[in-house]
This record gives sequence, C-alpha cells and structure tokens, in this order.
Amino acid sequence: MKTLDVIAAILLVIGGLNWGLVGLADFNLVTYVFGEMLILSRIIFVIVGLAALYQIFQWKAIQTRWK
Repeated sequence: MKTLDVIAAILLVIGGLNWGLVGLADFNLVTYVFGEMLILSRIIFVIVGLAALYQIFQWKAIQTRWK
C-alpha cells in the first residue's frame, strides 16, 4: 500500500503544480505535454482527482502505515 500512497502523492503534486500554472500563467501543463487530445487530458485529470479522493479517505490509514 505504501507504493499506492507514493503514487497518489506524486499525482497530487503534479495536479497542484498544474493548477498553480493555470492560475498564475494561464498555462496548462497537461495540455502542453500531451497535446490537445481532449479524452487523454480528461483521463489524466480524472486520475489526479481519484488520487485526491484516495488521499482524503485513506488519510488516517496512511499516517498509521508510515509511522
């Protein structure tokens, strides 16, 4: 499960950086890297959102695993 925790954390960092870039510079990193492939971009955003939900609902379990 620690591997899944790390993957979710990395996805959240990527998502956070992307939102920061969108807010500061109107630059979407996902679109830049993967192009205007709308379905692929949407899938990436959904995966990042799922990582956030995982972190929210597993917060206490993650803290216990990493002690």
